[in-house]
Amino acid sequence: MTGRARTMKRALLTGNLFDVGTLVGADANSEEQVDALVEQAGVSIERIVSTGQASPPGFWYDSPRAEWVVLLSGAATLEFEGSAEPHPMKRGDHVLIEAHRRHRVAWTSDTEPSVWLAVYCPDVTDGASS
Repeated sequence: MTGRARTMKRALLTGNLFDVGTLVGADANSEEQVDALVEQAGVSIERIVSTGQASPPGFWYDSPRAEWVVLLSGAATLEFEGSAEPHPMKRGDHVLIEAHRRHRVAWTSDTEPSVWLAVYCPDVTDGASS
C-alpha cells in the first residue's frame, strides 16, 4: 500500500425524476407511485407521481415531520384543515407544511402526470423562540 489514503468508491445512485414509465395512461383508481430517493439523518426525500388520485373523503395527512413539496409537473390542489380556500398548485409551485398541519390532496391532473418532490424533515418550528 502506498502512502495515499485509500478511498472506497460507491456506486452512483442516478435516475430521472420525470421518467414516469408505465404510469402514462394510468387512472385515478391506480396507486400513486412513491419512490424513496434519500433517507438519512431524519430527512427523507421522495418522488411522488400522481395520475388523477386524491385523498379519500375525510382523510387528512398529519405528519410529525415538516414537509416541503414542490410540484415539478402537472397540476394539483391541496386543502388545509381550517382553511376554506383550496391551495391550487401548478408546475414549479412549492409549499412548506409544518409538522401536524393537517392537509389533503383534493385533486391531481388526470391528463398529465403530477410529479412531486417531497422533503420530510424534523419540525422546523422545534426549538424556535416566539
